[in-house]
Amino acid sequence: MASLNKFKGTWNTSHAAHLFRRTTYGVSYEIVNEYGKKSLDETINVIFQSIPLPSPPVNVNNSADPNVPIGETWVDKGTSQNVDGYRKQSLRAWSYELLASGVPNIREKMVMFWHNHFVTTDEVDPRYTYRYIDLIRQNALGNFKNLAKDMTVEPGMLAYLNGNKNTKQAPNENYARELLELFTLGKGIIAGPGDYTTYTETDIKEIAKVLTGWRDLRGGIPVKSQYYPNDHDTTVKKLSARFGNVSIVNAGVDEYKNLIDIIFLKEEASLFVVRKLYRWFVSSQITPEIENDIIIPLAKIVRDNNYEVKPAIKMLLESDHFYDTCVRGVIVKNPIDFLVNSLANFKTVFPADPVQRLQIFNSLYATSNTMQMGMFNAPSVAGWQPYYQVPSYYRLWLNSVSRQGRISYTDAIANVGIAYGTYRLNLNALATLNLFPDPSNAESVVSEFALIVFSKPLASNQTIFLKTILANGTTDSGWTTAYNAYKATPTDTVKLNTVVTRLRTLIIYMMRMPEIHLS
Repeated sequence: MASLNKFKGTWNTSHAAHLFRRTTYGVSYEIVNEYGKKSLDETINVIFQSIPLPSPPVNVNNSADPNVPIGETWVDKGTSQNVDGYRKQSLRAWSYELLASGVPNIREKMVMFWHNHFVTTDEVDPRYTYRYIDLIRQNALGNFKNLAKDMTVEPGMLAYLNGNKNTKQAPNENYARELLELFTLGKGIIAGPGDYTTYTETDIKEIAKVLTGWRDLRGGIPVKSQYYPNDHDTTVKKLSARFGNVSIVNAGVDEYKNLIDIIFLKEEASLFVVRKLYRWFVSSQITPEIENDIIIPLAKIVRDNNYEVKPAIKMLLESDHFYDTCVRGVIVKNPIDFLVNSLANFKTVFPADPVQRLQIFNSLYATSNTMQMGMFNAPSVAGWQPYYQVPSYYRLWLNSVSRQGRISYTDAIANVGIAYGTYRLNLNALATLNLFPDPSNAESVVSEFALIVFSKPLASNQTIFLKTILANGTTDSGWTTAYNAYKATPTDTVKLNTVVTRLRTLIIYMMRMPEIHLS
């Protein structure tokens, strides 16, 4: 039976690794080992601790921007011809650097959750995109209802879903439809013509009237939204029986807030977001048992806290159910998770040169985008298909092409690395090895690497095979001899290279195993 009772088992590194794997974009072996020796409460506390907001992205190397000197931010400056391209690169690199920070905190995972929930694009203006993602980051663990209000009049959202063209003279229903179907309630079972159980086509038309009069102002500094009273429909809007036939009277600039409050009176709003959170953190499979024992109680917690999401997420991540072996290894890592996780696991050190960092993190963006998950480039307003497409869900991330792309990437970073000028992006397996409790013991080495690489313990035959790789085809003692020789004279390049080569071969083999794709 699935239970939200607090986990009372013996806390260990395996539990810590599972929690960090699901709530961050990767942390180092050191952090997993440290918190595996602490407690569930201490680990939960570090994940949910408040951390400072990042400084905004800057102009790294574009001397042609007349409004922004190199080293200064562009997010609050005017625009001009031919600057949006580099600003997009700046924003993408900045975003991926935050993902790859290795900080043991849930915020960036929640930023991506809301980005996949309230979808927009970076095709209009990078300043819009920055403002949008900053809004999400500030509210990542905050109030769902308030975020829905803010997002409704956010410049990027107004531009993306045509809210800026919604006037009393020519109502545009685009945002009204997505607000109900994708952002708050979800479409229920069709109960009749134009009736989706949770809302109706009549509601979409009336809500579109509520939202008239808002526009995005790109020419201002900073960019913003503005309400135009002359474009607002001041008539009384009457919603359907699905909303209790409530009437919404004219409230001008605040009318959209009253609308959101009405929508969030429906229990479906809490159930809708909790199901999405469950699929984000736990599993795509919501059985009747999970619905009754996990989803419904968590939704009540969301409502009882006036749509603050943190208490419900915290309860889920502390629960017996979250640490059940049946929900480990059931999520296929999305491309961003796959690319970034290993870098953090092996505590990759990035260069100090900002131009090289820009190149590296833009390259990560491009690679993830090729794998069908570029940040700010979701395929539709519904977000990425693996989070909603029944019945395949996460399995959609993997096909023959994407799997080969993943192998090519891990083969490169586990070996000599990917060159960016004088810098090589690779996994420093030796530095990680030197943190292990018994680095001369082949079985221990394989086990410790598996802790950060895989979601479940290895089978005995897998361990035997990987030990043979590490020992270069000999017995365990072959590794012990090689490692001890290196430790005795660490400046001997021949002995060093022997150890490094074996480690690289081991990690390449581990990252070619099917289990590497699972979380």
